[in-house]
Amino acid sequence: MKILSNRRILLIDSTPATHEDFRKALVPDSSDNPDLYLIEAALFGNDMPIVPSHYQLDCVYDSEDGLLKAQQALDEDQPYALVFVDMHLAEDVRVVEKLWQIDPRLQVVICAAQSDYSWETLIDRLQGHDRLLTRKKPFNDIEVQQLAQVLTTKWEMTELASVQMDRLEQLVAQRTEELTRTSEKLQHEIDERKNLESQLVQSEKLASLGQLAAGVAHEINNPIGFISSNLGTLENYFAQVTEMLLAYRNADKVLPASPERDRLADLHERIELDYLIEDIPLLIRESKEGIDRAGKIVKDLKAFSRADSSEQWQWADLHQGIDSTLNIAANELKYKADVIKRYGDLPQVECLSSQINQVVMNLLVNAAQAIGSERGQIIISTGQEGENVWLEVTDNGSGIEPQILQRIFDPFFTTKPVGKGTGLGLSLSYGIVKKHGGSISVKSEIGVGSSFKVMLPIHQSSGLGTARPS
Repeated sequence: MKILSNRRILLIDSTPATHEDFRKALVPDSSDNPDLYLIEAALFGNDMPIVPSHYQLDCVYDSEDGLLKAQQALDEDQPYALVFVDMHLAEDVRVVEKLWQIDPRLQVVICAAQSDYSWETLIDRLQGHDRLLTRKKPFNDIEVQQLAQVLTTKWEMTELASVQMDRLEQLVAQRTEELTRTSEKLQHEIDERKNLESQLVQSEKLASLGQLAAGVAHEINNPIGFISSNLGTLENYFAQVTEMLLAYRNADKVLPASPERDRLADLHERIELDYLIEDIPLLIRESKEGIDRAGKIVKDLKAFSRADSSEQWQWADLHQGIDSTLNIAANELKYKADVIKRYGDLPQVECLSSQINQVVMNLLVNAAQAIGSERGQIIISTGQEGENVWLEVTDNGSGIEPQILQRIFDPFFTTKPVGKGTGLGLSLSYGIVKKHGGSISVKSEIGVGSSFKVMLPIHQSSGLGTARPS
């Protein structure tokens, strides 16, 4: 605790008479009448008489005792404000240095009968001229009182300024901390707002594209249907035509030579009948495969739009769903990666189980396709956090470029070659997870791999689900 009022003075002087003079000047007899000082002022022409203040004066005869006194006062939290030092030996300069080493706040007055040092030398030597005065002996009581009054007041003002500075620094530190907390809170709110805006934009994309996808799927379904039907009919017709052509060809071999037989043989060679009979079924088969692929795209579009979803909410075992999905995707995974399961303890989850399985399927297939030519590793982890469960699919594949990472949930965005993907897998997964009131996030590093984490609430707050099993 800082002391703001200090009238403690130390005198270091080897002369007893000086001690007595200082006591008379600074510690007057209590019986003294202040009127005597007014009379003294009138007799000696002093316009402003000095009425002595009450000081606590300690006197010692040598520098060692002075240093001990200064240290003891500081240890007892009763420091001196002012020290008078008699300089009659060169070593007394070192005494002042040691005093300031003990207490840098000390105001010091050097009392010299003759100038052992010049003022410039003292400044250069002591480097503390803001706390240092020199006076030549002898000097009268009033001068001593003036020095005591001014320098103890200076000590107090300096101490008060230090207290105020400390308080100001504390206020600044407190304000800085508050501003830092406010800034962090503001940044957190900004990040949350950006995240919400991003989710809103994504939801709007999904909503608008969902309506578009439903319409497109409906329009495409009709031509796909009759093309597929026509191809099936065409395949049957051609099988019959082929049977007839083969019969003609066999009959041609037993016909007698004639211009008509020669013309049929030339026609057979010109149209490459054997090649047509072999190639046309292949073309029909490839066309049917193309129609099947188009049908799958339409199915994905309908699932993306969720226009034909009639599944009921129910309580499901997430691990059982993952395991069944792994069985379905076994052919896609077994040649690409080793699958490691790190399941935690999970309660049953209220969900649309087939849609959650579809999310798992999409994540597993993407993980397998991200792995290069060398066999990789896919880790499926699960766990519970409060009222939510999570599942995470991690691969050690090629990773995702940062500029692409922001777009992977956009509908129809894909990095796969044409014909290898529709770009709906992750968008569909995103929509399903959002429909469940959950979230899906991704972390990826080029050359290290990617990790997709799905967070799902255990219970649907909308109350759409059935009673939870006991």
